[in-house]
Amino acid sequence: MSTLDDWVAAVTVDLGLEGPVDRSLVLDLARDVAHGVARPAAPLTTYLLGLAVGAGADPREAADKIAALAEGWDPDRVSDTVLED
Repeated sequence: MSTLDDWVAAVTVDLGLEGPVDRSLVLDLARDVAHGVARPAAPLTTYLLGLAVGAGADPREAADKIAALAEGWDPDRVSDTVLED
C-alpha cells in the first residue's frame, strides 16, 4: 500500500466510516476545482462533497454536479441565485 492508501485507511477506521473511499473521485474533483475555480476551493469543495454524501447524496452524482459547475465557473459573473442563498 502507498502512504496515501495507508492514510485513508487509518482515517476511515478512526472516524468509524464504512465502506471503501473512492479516492479517484475525490482527487479528480479536487483537481477540477483547483484548476477551474481556485486552489483553496479544492479542499473546501471536497469537504462540501462529504457533507452532501453524509446527508444522503450519491457521491458520483454530487461530484459530477460540482465538476460541471467548476468547468463553467466564471469568477467575474456570479449567479444571482448564489448571491441570494
